[in-house]
Amino acid sequence: MKNLKKYIKYGLAAVLVTGCDTKQLHDLNINPQALNEVNLNFIFTSAELGIASNGSSGDNRFIDWRTNIGMFSYAIQHLANSGGGIAPGDKYTVNSETNAAPFEFTYNDQLKNVAEILKQSGPGGFAEGKYKNMREAARIIRAFSFARLTDLYGNIPYFEANKGIEGIFFPKYDTQDAVYADLLKELDEATAALNASNPDEGFKTADFIYNGDIARWKKWGYSLMLRLAMRISNVDAAKAATYVTKAAAGGVFASNADNVWVKLADGPSEWVNQNGISRAFDAGDGGQPTYLSATLVNFLKGTNQAAATDDDPRLMIISGGIGSGTVNTDPVKQKGMPNGYDLAMLEKFENQKPLDVSKTYSRINAKMLQDSDPYMIMNYGEVEFLLAEAIERKIGTGIAGTAKSHYEAGVKASMQMYTPFDASLTVSDAAVTQYLTTYPYGVTKPALEMIGEQMWVNKFFNWWEAWSDWRRTGYPKLTPTNYPGNVTNGTIPVRLRYPTNEVAGNPNYQTGATLPDEFTTKVWWDK
Repeated sequence: MKNLKKYIKYGLAAVLVTGCDTKQLHDLNINPQALNEVNLNFIFTSAELGIASNGSSGDNRFIDWRTNIGMFSYAIQHLANSGGGIAPGDKYTVNSETNAAPFEFTYNDQLKNVAEILKQSGPGGFAEGKYKNMREAARIIRAFSFARLTDLYGNIPYFEANKGIEGIFFPKYDTQDAVYADLLKELDEATAALNASNPDEGFKTADFIYNGDIARWKKWGYSLMLRLAMRISNVDAAKAATYVTKAAAGGVFASNADNVWVKLADGPSEWVNQNGISRAFDAGDGGQPTYLSATLVNFLKGTNQAAATDDDPRLMIISGGIGSGTVNTDPVKQKGMPNGYDLAMLEKFENQKPLDVSKTYSRINAKMLQDSDPYMIMNYGEVEFLLAEAIERKIGTGIAGTAKSHYEAGVKASMQMYTPFDASLTVSDAAVTQYLTTYPYGVTKPALEMIGEQMWVNKFFNWWEAWSDWRRTGYPKLTPTNYPGNVTNGTIPVRLRYPTNEVAGNPNYQTGATLPDEFTTKVWWDK
Protein backbone atom coordinates (compact mmCIF):
# COMPACT_ATOMS: atom_id res chain seq x y z
CA MET A 1 0.00 0.00 0.00
CA LYS A 2 2.92 2.32 0.82
CA ASN A 3 4.38 1.80 -2.67
CA LEU A 4 0.97 2.22 -4.31
CA LYS A 5 0.50 5.59 -2.58
CA LYS A 6 3.95 6.62 -3.76
CA TYR A 7 3.14 5.75 -7.39
CA ILE A 8 -0.15 7.62 -7.23
CA LYS A 9 1.47 10.66 -5.60
CA TYR A 10 4.34 11.04 -8.02
CA GLY A 11 2.32 9.97 -11.05
CA LEU A 12 -0.33 12.58 -10.33
CA ALA A 13 2.34 15.19 -9.67
CA ALA A 14 3.95 14.49 -13.02
CA VAL A 15 0.64 15.03 -14.80
CA LEU A 16 -0.13 18.25 -12.94
CA VAL A 17 3.32 19.77 -13.29
CA THR A 18 4.48 18.70 -16.73
CA GLY A 19 1.28 17.69 -18.52
CA CYS A 20 1.22 14.69 -20.91
CA ASP A 21 -0.19 13.53 -24.19
CA THR A 22 -2.50 10.58 -24.79
CA LYS A 23 0.33 8.09 -25.25
CA GLN A 24 1.98 9.19 -22.02
CA LEU A 25 -1.29 8.73 -20.17
CA HIS A 26 -1.64 5.27 -21.70
CA ASP A 27 1.89 4.30 -20.68
CA LEU A 28 1.30 5.65 -17.18
CA ASN A 29 -1.76 3.42 -16.91
CA ILE A 30 0.16 0.18 -17.64
CA ASN A 31 0.77 -1.96 -14.58
CA PRO A 32 4.31 -3.35 -14.89
CA GLN A 33 3.29 -6.19 -12.58
CA ALA A 34 0.41 -7.30 -14.84
CA LEU A 35 0.51 -10.35 -17.11
CA ASN A 36 0.57 -8.94 -20.61
CA GLU A 37 1.14 -12.19 -22.47
CA VAL A 38 -0.91 -15.33 -21.87
CA ASN A 39 0.59 -18.80 -22.03
CA LEU A 40 -0.84 -20.24 -25.24
CA ASN A 41 0.47 -23.72 -24.39
CA PHE A 42 -1.64 -23.74 -21.24
CA ILE A 43 -4.69 -22.41 -23.08
CA PHE A 44 -4.33 -25.05 -25.82
CA THR A 45 -4.20 -27.85 -23.24
CA SER A 46 -7.34 -26.38 -21.66
CA ALA A 47 -9.08 -26.41 -25.05
CA GLU A 48 -8.23 -30.09 -25.51
CA LEU A 49 -9.56 -30.90 -22.05
CA GLY A 50 -12.65 -28.87 -22.95
CA ILE A 51 -13.63 -31.13 -25.84
CA ALA A 52 -13.57 -33.97 -23.31
CA SER A 53 -16.16 -32.04 -21.26
CA ASN A 54 -13.33 -31.28 -18.85
CA GLY A 55 -12.33 -27.68 -19.28
CA SER A 56 -12.33 -24.73 -16.91
CA SER A 57 -16.05 -24.97 -16.12
CA GLY A 58 -15.47 -26.30 -12.61
CA ASP A 59 -17.58 -29.46 -13.01
CA ASN A 60 -16.12 -32.09 -15.31
CA ARG A 61 -19.27 -34.23 -15.34
CA PHE A 62 -21.99 -31.63 -15.84
CA ILE A 63 -22.30 -31.62 -19.64
CA ASP A 64 -21.90 -35.41 -20.00
CA TRP A 65 -24.28 -36.14 -17.17
CA ARG A 66 -27.01 -33.78 -18.35
CA THR A 67 -26.77 -34.14 -22.11
CA ASN A 68 -24.46 -36.82 -23.52
CA ILE A 69 -25.90 -39.36 -21.07
CA GLY A 70 -29.15 -37.76 -19.93
CA MET A 71 -30.52 -37.09 -23.40
CA PHE A 72 -28.59 -38.94 -26.08
CA SER A 73 -27.58 -42.29 -24.54
CA TYR A 74 -31.29 -42.93 -23.91
CA ALA A 75 -32.69 -41.37 -27.06
CA ILE A 76 -30.57 -43.66 -29.25
CA GLN A 77 -31.27 -46.60 -26.91
CA HIS A 78 -27.83 -47.58 -25.70
CA LEU A 79 -28.97 -47.09 -22.09
CA ALA A 80 -32.36 -47.21 -20.37
CA ASN A 81 -33.65 -45.65 -17.17
CA SER A 82 -36.44 -46.68 -14.81
CA GLY A 83 -35.93 -43.77 -12.42
CA GLY A 84 -33.12 -41.81 -10.80
CA GLY A 85 -30.50 -39.58 -12.32
CA ILE A 86 -31.22 -37.35 -15.30
CA ALA A 87 -32.91 -39.03 -18.25
CA PRO A 88 -35.07 -36.80 -20.47
CA GLY A 89 -33.97 -38.85 -23.49
CA ASP A 90 -35.58 -42.01 -22.15
CA LYS A 91 -39.10 -40.64 -21.84
CA TYR A 92 -38.88 -37.48 -24.01
CA THR A 93 -39.30 -35.00 -21.18
CA VAL A 94 -37.76 -31.55 -20.58
CA ASN A 95 -34.69 -30.76 -18.50
CA SER A 96 -33.47 -27.18 -18.82
CA GLU A 97 -29.87 -28.06 -17.87
CA THR A 98 -29.80 -30.77 -20.53
CA ASN A 99 -30.75 -28.21 -23.15
CA ALA A 100 -28.41 -25.48 -21.94
CA ALA A 101 -25.23 -27.39 -21.08
CA PRO A 102 -23.67 -27.87 -24.56
CA PHE A 103 -24.47 -24.31 -25.65
CA GLU A 104 -23.14 -22.63 -22.53
CA PHE A 105 -20.15 -24.87 -21.84
CA THR A 106 -18.92 -25.02 -25.42
CA TYR A 107 -19.01 -21.28 -26.05
CA ASN A 108 -17.63 -20.44 -22.61
CA ASP A 109 -14.94 -23.10 -22.50
CA GLN A 110 -13.10 -24.60 -25.47
CA LEU A 111 -14.33 -22.03 -28.01
CA LYS A 112 -13.33 -19.17 -25.72
CA ASN A 113 -9.86 -20.70 -25.34
CA VAL A 114 -9.53 -21.31 -29.06
CA ALA A 115 -10.59 -17.74 -29.81
CA GLU A 116 -7.77 -16.47 -27.59
CA ILE A 117 -5.21 -18.71 -29.29
CA LEU A 118 -6.30 -17.53 -32.73
CA LYS A 119 -6.34 -13.89 -31.64
CA GLN A 120 -2.87 -13.94 -30.08
CA SER A 121 -1.25 -16.07 -32.79
CA GLY A 122 -2.82 -14.05 -35.60
CA PRO A 123 -2.23 -10.57 -37.05
CA GLY A 124 -1.43 -8.08 -34.32
CA GLY A 125 -1.22 -10.69 -31.57
CA PHE A 126 1.82 -10.97 -29.34
CA ALA A 127 2.54 -14.41 -30.85
CA GLU A 128 1.99 -13.51 -34.49
CA GLY A 129 4.01 -15.84 -36.70
CA LYS A 130 4.71 -18.22 -33.84
CA TYR A 131 2.79 -21.27 -32.67
CA LYS A 132 1.90 -22.07 -36.28
CA ASN A 133 1.00 -25.71 -35.77
CA MET A 134 -0.85 -24.94 -32.55
CA ARG A 135 -2.86 -22.34 -34.43
CA GLU A 136 -3.92 -24.83 -37.11
CA ALA A 137 -4.66 -27.54 -34.53
CA ALA A 138 -6.81 -25.01 -32.66
CA ARG A 139 -8.75 -24.40 -35.87
CA ILE A 140 -9.45 -28.15 -36.08
CA ILE A 141 -10.70 -28.16 -32.47
CA ARG A 142 -12.81 -25.11 -33.28
CA ALA A 143 -14.40 -26.92 -36.23
CA PHE A 144 -15.07 -29.96 -34.05
CA SER A 145 -16.76 -27.87 -31.36
CA PHE A 146 -18.85 -25.70 -33.68
CA ALA A 147 -19.96 -28.76 -35.64
CA ARG A 148 -21.28 -30.31 -32.46
CA LEU A 149 -23.13 -27.13 -31.51
CA THR A 150 -24.84 -26.71 -34.86
CA ASP A 151 -25.69 -30.42 -34.98
CA LEU A 152 -27.45 -30.13 -31.63
CA TYR A 153 -29.30 -26.84 -32.14
CA GLY A 154 -29.36 -25.95 -35.84
CA ASN A 155 -28.69 -22.26 -36.49
CA ILE A 156 -26.17 -20.84 -34.03
CA PRO A 157 -24.04 -17.74 -33.48
CA TYR A 158 -20.92 -18.51 -35.51
CA PHE A 159 -19.21 -15.68 -37.39
CA GLU A 160 -19.81 -13.21 -34.54
CA ALA A 161 -19.38 -15.71 -31.69
CA ASN A 162 -16.77 -15.20 -28.94
CA LYS A 163 -16.14 -11.60 -29.96
CA GLY A 164 -17.13 -9.82 -26.77
CA ILE A 165 -13.73 -8.12 -26.68
CA GLU A 166 -14.70 -6.48 -29.99
CA GLY A 167 -17.93 -5.22 -28.47
CA ILE A 168 -20.21 -7.91 -29.95
CA PHE A 169 -22.26 -8.99 -26.95
CA PHE A 170 -25.32 -10.23 -28.84
CA PRO A 171 -23.97 -12.21 -31.81
CA LYS A 172 -26.25 -12.81 -34.75
CA TYR A 173 -27.27 -16.33 -35.73
CA ASP A 174 -25.95 -18.01 -38.86
CA THR A 175 -27.76 -20.70 -40.81
CA GLN A 176 -26.51 -24.24 -40.49
CA ASP A 177 -25.63 -24.50 -44.17
CA ALA A 178 -23.44 -21.37 -43.89
CA VAL A 179 -21.80 -22.73 -40.75
CA TYR A 180 -21.03 -26.06 -42.40
CA ALA A 181 -19.62 -24.41 -45.52
CA ASP A 182 -17.18 -22.41 -43.39
CA LEU A 183 -16.27 -25.35 -41.15
CA LEU A 184 -15.31 -27.44 -44.16
CA LYS A 185 -13.27 -24.55 -45.56
CA GLU A 186 -11.54 -24.11 -42.19
CA LEU A 187 -10.67 -27.80 -41.99
CA ASP A 188 -9.33 -27.72 -45.54
CA GLU A 189 -7.08 -24.72 -44.87
CA ALA A 190 -5.95 -25.66 -41.37
CA THR A 191 -5.12 -29.28 -42.13
CA ALA A 192 -3.15 -28.36 -45.25
CA ALA A 193 -1.20 -25.71 -43.29
CA LEU A 194 0.02 -28.14 -40.62
CA ASN A 195 3.71 -28.83 -41.25
CA ALA A 196 6.38 -30.55 -39.18
CA SER A 197 8.87 -27.86 -40.19
CA ASN A 198 6.82 -25.09 -38.56
CA PRO A 199 8.14 -23.62 -35.27
CA ASP A 200 7.12 -25.79 -32.33
CA GLU A 201 6.93 -23.22 -29.49
CA GLY A 202 5.99 -25.90 -26.95
CA PHE A 203 3.25 -27.54 -29.01
CA LYS A 204 4.52 -31.07 -28.29
CA THR A 205 4.25 -30.43 -24.56
CA ALA A 206 0.88 -28.68 -24.73
CA ASP A 207 -0.76 -31.31 -26.95
CA PHE A 208 -2.36 -33.99 -24.75
CA ILE A 209 -3.81 -35.85 -27.73
CA TYR A 210 -0.95 -36.55 -30.15
CA ASN A 211 2.06 -35.01 -28.38
CA GLY A 212 2.65 -32.72 -31.33
CA ASP A 213 2.58 -35.48 -33.98
CA ILE A 214 1.72 -33.43 -37.07
CA ALA A 215 1.02 -36.45 -39.28
CA ARG A 216 -1.70 -37.65 -36.93
CA TRP A 217 -3.17 -34.15 -36.55
CA LYS A 218 -3.50 -34.00 -40.33
CA LYS A 219 -5.28 -37.36 -40.30
CA TRP A 220 -7.73 -36.06 -37.71
CA GLY A 221 -8.36 -32.93 -39.75
CA TYR A 222 -9.18 -34.95 -42.85
CA SER A 223 -11.19 -37.53 -40.88
CA LEU A 224 -13.29 -34.78 -39.34
CA MET A 225 -13.73 -33.31 -42.81
CA LEU A 226 -15.04 -36.71 -43.95
CA ARG A 227 -17.53 -36.81 -41.05
CA LEU A 228 -18.85 -33.32 -41.79
CA ALA A 229 -19.03 -33.96 -45.53
CA MET A 230 -21.09 -37.10 -45.05
CA ARG A 231 -23.34 -35.32 -42.56
CA ILE A 232 -24.52 -32.90 -45.23
CA SER A 233 -24.67 -35.53 -47.98
CA ASN A 234 -28.48 -35.70 -47.97
CA VAL A 235 -28.89 -31.95 -48.55
CA ASP A 236 -25.78 -30.82 -50.46
CA ALA A 237 -24.50 -33.76 -52.46
CA ALA A 238 -22.08 -31.67 -54.52
CA LYS A 239 -20.31 -30.12 -51.53
CA ALA A 240 -20.27 -33.48 -49.76
CA ALA A 241 -18.60 -35.11 -52.77
CA THR A 242 -15.99 -32.34 -53.00
CA TYR A 243 -14.91 -32.71 -49.41
CA VAL A 244 -15.10 -36.51 -49.30
CA THR A 245 -12.68 -36.47 -52.23
CA LYS A 246 -10.41 -33.97 -50.45
CA ALA A 247 -10.44 -36.04 -47.27
CA ALA A 248 -9.59 -39.26 -49.09
CA ALA A 249 -6.74 -37.57 -50.95
CA GLY A 250 -5.42 -35.88 -47.80
CA GLY A 251 -5.28 -39.07 -45.75
CA VAL A 252 -7.69 -40.10 -43.00
CA PHE A 253 -7.20 -42.39 -40.00
CA ALA A 254 -5.41 -45.61 -40.93
CA SER A 255 -5.55 -47.59 -37.67
CA ASN A 256 -6.64 -47.40 -34.04
CA ALA A 257 -3.29 -45.76 -33.31
CA ASP A 258 -4.79 -42.62 -34.87
CA ASN A 259 -7.81 -42.51 -32.54
CA VAL A 260 -8.41 -39.20 -30.77
CA TRP A 261 -8.18 -39.80 -27.02
CA VAL A 262 -7.88 -37.05 -24.43
CA LYS A 263 -5.74 -38.29 -21.54
CA LEU A 264 -7.27 -37.87 -18.08
CA ALA A 265 -6.16 -38.73 -14.56
CA ASP A 266 -7.31 -39.41 -10.99
CA GLY A 267 -6.01 -36.07 -9.76
CA PRO A 268 -5.43 -33.45 -8.62
CA SER A 269 -9.07 -33.66 -7.46
CA GLU A 270 -12.40 -35.15 -8.43
CA TRP A 271 -13.30 -31.85 -10.12
CA VAL A 272 -10.16 -31.61 -12.23
CA ASN A 273 -8.77 -33.89 -14.97
CA GLN A 274 -11.08 -36.84 -14.27
CA ASN A 275 -13.36 -38.55 -16.77
CA GLY A 276 -16.75 -36.84 -16.57
CA ILE A 277 -18.66 -39.80 -17.99
CA SER A 278 -17.24 -42.09 -15.32
CA ARG A 279 -17.95 -39.56 -12.61
CA ALA A 280 -21.54 -39.14 -13.73
CA PHE A 281 -22.06 -42.86 -13.17
CA ASP A 282 -20.22 -42.96 -9.81
CA ALA A 283 -22.55 -43.88 -6.98
CA GLY A 284 -22.73 -40.94 -4.59
CA ASP A 285 -21.24 -38.56 -7.16
CA GLY A 286 -23.35 -38.32 -10.27
CA GLY A 287 -25.21 -41.47 -9.35
CA GLN A 288 -26.58 -42.00 -12.85
CA PRO A 289 -27.91 -45.57 -13.37
CA THR A 290 -25.81 -47.68 -15.76
CA TYR A 291 -28.37 -50.11 -17.21
CA LEU A 292 -28.00 -51.10 -20.84
CA SER A 293 -30.95 -50.80 -23.18
CA ALA A 294 -32.72 -53.90 -24.40
CA THR A 295 -32.26 -52.54 -27.94
CA LEU A 296 -28.47 -52.61 -27.63
CA VAL A 297 -28.19 -55.88 -25.71
CA ASN A 298 -30.49 -57.72 -28.12
CA PHE A 299 -28.49 -56.44 -31.09
CA LEU A 300 -25.23 -57.60 -29.55
CA LYS A 301 -26.71 -61.01 -28.72
CA GLY A 302 -27.35 -61.60 -32.41
CA THR A 303 -29.99 -63.49 -34.32
CA ASN A 304 -30.10 -66.45 -31.93
CA GLN A 305 -30.73 -64.91 -28.52
CA ALA A 306 -30.52 -68.30 -26.84
CA ALA A 307 -26.92 -69.03 -27.93
CA ALA A 308 -23.62 -67.20 -27.67
CA THR A 309 -22.11 -68.55 -30.88
CA ASP A 310 -23.43 -65.70 -33.04
CA ASP A 311 -22.91 -62.90 -30.50
CA ASP A 312 -21.08 -59.67 -31.18
CA PRO A 313 -17.73 -59.98 -29.30
CA ARG A 314 -18.40 -56.56 -27.76
CA LEU A 315 -21.31 -57.88 -25.70
CA MET A 316 -19.18 -58.76 -22.68
CA ILE A 317 -16.90 -55.78 -23.21
CA ILE A 318 -19.75 -53.29 -22.97
CA SER A 319 -21.73 -55.31 -20.44
CA GLY A 320 -20.27 -55.87 -16.99
CA GLY A 321 -22.94 -58.46 -16.23
CA ILE A 322 -26.03 -58.53 -14.02
CA GLY A 323 -26.09 -58.06 -10.27
CA SER A 324 -23.50 -57.10 -7.67
CA GLY A 325 -21.35 -59.36 -5.54
CA THR A 326 -22.09 -62.51 -7.52
CA VAL A 327 -22.29 -61.13 -11.05
CA ASN A 328 -23.88 -63.07 -13.89
CA THR A 329 -21.51 -62.76 -16.86
CA ASP A 330 -23.06 -65.50 -18.97
CA PRO A 331 -23.56 -63.88 -22.42
CA VAL A 332 -26.81 -65.77 -22.99
CA LYS A 333 -28.23 -64.44 -19.71
CA GLN A 334 -27.52 -60.78 -20.44
CA LYS A 335 -30.67 -58.70 -20.49
CA GLY A 336 -31.27 -55.06 -21.34
CA MET A 337 -33.88 -52.78 -19.83
CA PRO A 338 -36.62 -51.60 -22.20
CA ASN A 339 -36.69 -47.86 -22.79
CA GLY A 340 -39.56 -45.63 -21.70
CA TYR A 341 -40.58 -47.56 -18.58
CA ASP A 342 -40.73 -46.45 -14.97
CA LEU A 343 -40.42 -48.97 -12.13
CA ALA A 344 -44.15 -49.64 -11.87
CA MET A 345 -44.35 -50.27 -15.60
CA LEU A 346 -41.33 -52.59 -15.44
CA GLU A 347 -42.89 -54.58 -12.61
CA LYS A 348 -45.93 -55.13 -14.77
CA PHE A 349 -43.76 -55.86 -17.82
CA GLU A 350 -41.65 -58.43 -15.94
CA ASN A 351 -44.64 -59.73 -13.94
CA GLN A 352 -42.59 -59.35 -10.78
CA LYS A 353 -43.31 -57.11 -7.80
CA PRO A 354 -41.22 -55.87 -6.16
CA LEU A 355 -38.67 -55.86 -8.98
CA ASP A 356 -34.98 -55.45 -8.18
CA VAL A 357 -33.65 -53.85 -11.37
CA SER A 358 -30.04 -54.34 -10.21
CA LYS A 359 -30.54 -58.10 -10.33
CA THR A 360 -32.52 -58.06 -13.57
CA TYR A 361 -30.65 -55.95 -16.13
CA SER A 362 -27.12 -55.72 -17.49
CA ARG A 363 -24.92 -52.77 -16.51
CA ILE A 364 -22.06 -50.96 -18.22
CA ASN A 365 -18.75 -52.72 -17.64
CA ALA A 366 -17.07 -51.02 -14.67
CA LYS A 367 -13.68 -51.48 -16.38
CA MET A 368 -14.70 -48.63 -18.70
CA LEU A 369 -15.89 -46.38 -15.90
CA GLN A 370 -12.72 -45.46 -14.03
CA ASP A 371 -12.13 -41.78 -13.25
CA SER A 372 -8.70 -41.89 -14.90
CA ASP A 373 -9.96 -43.43 -18.14
CA PRO A 374 -9.17 -41.46 -21.30
CA TYR A 375 -12.01 -39.79 -23.18
CA MET A 376 -12.59 -40.84 -26.79
CA ILE A 377 -13.35 -38.06 -29.26
CA MET A 378 -13.19 -39.81 -32.66
CA ASN A 379 -11.98 -43.19 -33.88
CA TYR A 380 -10.75 -45.09 -36.91
CA GLY A 381 -13.73 -47.45 -37.03
CA GLU A 382 -16.11 -44.55 -37.71
CA VAL A 383 -13.90 -43.38 -40.58
CA GLU A 384 -13.97 -46.80 -42.23
CA PHE A 385 -17.77 -46.92 -42.02
CA LEU A 386 -18.03 -43.45 -43.55
CA LEU A 387 -15.77 -44.53 -46.41
CA ALA A 388 -17.87 -47.65 -46.95
CA GLU A 389 -21.02 -45.53 -47.06
CA ALA A 390 -19.45 -43.01 -49.44
CA ILE A 391 -18.56 -45.82 -51.85
CA GLU A 392 -22.01 -47.40 -51.58
CA ARG A 393 -23.69 -44.06 -52.30
CA LYS A 394 -21.09 -42.98 -54.88
CA ILE A 395 -20.19 -39.82 -52.99
CA GLY A 396 -16.76 -38.46 -53.92
CA THR A 397 -13.89 -40.13 -55.71
CA GLY A 398 -10.42 -41.48 -55.02
CA ILE A 399 -11.34 -43.89 -52.22
CA ALA A 400 -9.25 -47.03 -52.55
CA GLY A 401 -10.80 -50.42 -51.84
CA THR A 402 -14.41 -51.58 -51.81
CA ALA A 403 -17.34 -50.77 -49.57
CA LYS A 404 -17.08 -54.31 -48.20
CA SER A 405 -13.39 -54.00 -47.34
CA HIS A 406 -13.95 -50.70 -45.55
CA TYR A 407 -16.96 -52.05 -43.68
CA GLU A 408 -15.01 -55.08 -42.49
CA ALA A 409 -12.06 -52.91 -41.46
CA GLY A 410 -14.49 -50.71 -39.54
CA VAL A 411 -15.99 -53.66 -37.68
CA LYS A 412 -12.55 -54.97 -36.74
CA ALA A 413 -11.32 -51.56 -35.59
CA SER A 414 -14.48 -50.98 -33.57
CA MET A 415 -14.18 -54.32 -31.80
CA GLN A 416 -10.49 -53.88 -31.01
CA MET A 417 -10.41 -50.25 -29.78
CA TYR A 418 -11.22 -50.69 -26.09
CA THR A 419 -7.81 -51.53 -24.58
CA PRO A 420 -7.08 -47.92 -23.54
CA PHE A 421 -9.89 -48.41 -21.00
CA ASP A 422 -8.44 -51.69 -19.74
CA ALA A 423 -5.86 -54.03 -21.25
CA SER A 424 -8.18 -57.01 -20.78
CA LEU A 425 -10.83 -55.63 -23.16
CA THR A 426 -9.50 -57.41 -26.22
CA VAL A 427 -11.14 -59.10 -29.20
CA SER A 428 -9.10 -61.56 -31.25
CA ASP A 429 -8.78 -61.46 -35.03
CA ALA A 430 -10.43 -64.89 -35.09
CA ALA A 431 -13.47 -63.60 -33.20
CA VAL A 432 -13.80 -60.70 -35.64
CA THR A 433 -13.57 -63.06 -38.60
CA GLN A 434 -16.21 -65.35 -37.13
CA TYR A 435 -18.59 -62.43 -36.64
CA LEU A 436 -18.08 -61.15 -40.19
CA THR A 437 -18.67 -64.66 -41.52
CA THR A 438 -21.84 -65.02 -39.47
CA TYR A 439 -23.18 -61.66 -40.68
CA PRO A 440 -21.76 -61.17 -44.20
CA TYR A 441 -21.81 -57.64 -45.59
CA GLY A 442 -24.90 -56.79 -47.59
CA VAL A 443 -26.39 -60.26 -47.19
CA THR A 444 -27.91 -60.37 -43.72
CA LYS A 445 -29.36 -56.89 -44.23
CA PRO A 446 -28.98 -54.14 -46.83
CA ALA A 447 -25.45 -52.74 -46.87
CA LEU A 448 -26.33 -49.21 -45.75
CA GLU A 449 -28.37 -50.53 -42.86
CA MET A 450 -25.46 -52.68 -41.69
CA ILE A 451 -23.11 -49.67 -41.91
CA GLY A 452 -25.53 -47.52 -39.92
CA GLU A 453 -25.99 -50.14 -37.23
CA GLN A 454 -22.26 -50.62 -36.82
CA MET A 455 -21.65 -46.87 -36.52
CA TRP A 456 -24.33 -46.85 -33.81
CA VAL A 457 -22.53 -49.51 -31.74
CA ASN A 458 -19.17 -47.85 -32.45
CA LYS A 459 -20.36 -44.65 -30.73
CA PHE A 460 -20.95 -46.16 -27.28
CA PHE A 461 -19.97 -43.36 -24.85
CA ASN A 462 -19.89 -40.91 -27.78
CA TRP A 463 -23.66 -40.62 -27.66
CA TRP A 464 -23.76 -37.10 -29.09
CA GLU A 465 -22.45 -38.46 -32.37
CA ALA A 466 -24.53 -41.63 -32.30
CA TRP A 467 -27.63 -39.42 -32.10
CA SER A 468 -26.49 -37.34 -35.07
CA ASP A 469 -25.66 -40.46 -37.10
CA TRP A 470 -29.08 -41.91 -36.37
CA ARG A 471 -30.84 -38.69 -37.37
CA ARG A 472 -28.95 -38.60 -40.67
CA THR A 473 -29.07 -42.27 -41.68
CA GLY A 474 -32.23 -43.55 -39.96
CA TYR A 475 -30.24 -46.55 -38.66
CA PRO A 476 -30.70 -48.48 -36.56
CA LYS A 477 -34.46 -48.63 -36.93
CA LEU A 478 -35.43 -47.58 -33.40
CA THR A 479 -38.91 -47.96 -31.94
CA PRO A 480 -39.82 -44.74 -30.08
CA THR A 481 -41.24 -44.80 -26.58
CA ASN A 482 -44.51 -43.10 -25.61
CA TYR A 483 -44.28 -42.45 -21.90
CA PRO A 484 -47.31 -40.63 -20.43
CA GLY A 485 -46.81 -36.87 -20.51
CA ASN A 486 -43.94 -36.86 -23.00
CA VAL A 487 -43.49 -33.63 -24.97
CA THR A 488 -42.81 -35.05 -28.45
CA ASN A 489 -46.01 -37.00 -29.01
CA GLY A 490 -44.08 -40.24 -28.80
CA THR A 491 -41.29 -39.40 -31.27
CA ILE A 492 -37.55 -39.45 -30.61
CA PRO A 493 -36.18 -35.90 -30.12
CA VAL A 494 -34.27 -34.60 -33.15
CA ARG A 495 -32.72 -31.43 -31.72
CA LEU A 496 -32.13 -29.62 -28.44
CA ARG A 497 -33.93 -26.48 -27.35
CA TYR A 498 -31.87 -23.33 -26.90
CA PRO A 499 -31.03 -22.26 -23.33
CA THR A 500 -33.66 -20.04 -21.75
CA ASN A 501 -31.02 -17.38 -21.05
CA GLU A 502 -30.17 -17.23 -24.75
CA VAL A 503 -33.83 -17.06 -25.74
CA ALA A 504 -34.49 -14.19 -23.35
CA GLY A 505 -31.17 -12.39 -23.62
CA ASN A 506 -30.06 -12.38 -27.26
CA PRO A 507 -32.29 -10.12 -29.40
CA ASN A 508 -31.07 -11.95 -32.52
CA TYR A 509 -32.71 -15.18 -31.39
CA GLN A 510 -36.14 -14.40 -32.85
CA THR A 511 -34.81 -13.56 -36.32
CA GLY A 512 -31.99 -16.10 -36.65
CA ALA A 513 -32.54 -19.19 -34.52
CA THR A 514 -33.95 -22.50 -35.74
CA LEU A 515 -37.65 -22.20 -34.99
CA PRO A 516 -39.99 -23.41 -33.71
CA ASP A 517 -37.69 -24.14 -30.78
CA GLU A 518 -38.93 -27.67 -30.19
CA PHE A 519 -37.42 -31.15 -29.92
CA THR A 520 -39.31 -32.15 -33.06
CA THR A 521 -37.93 -29.40 -35.35
CA LYS A 522 -35.32 -30.87 -37.67
CA VAL A 523 -32.00 -29.20 -38.39
CA TRP A 524 -31.03 -28.38 -41.98
CA TRP A 525 -29.09 -31.54 -42.80
CA ASP A 526 -31.66 -33.91 -41.21
CA LYS A 527 -33.61 -34.91 -44.32
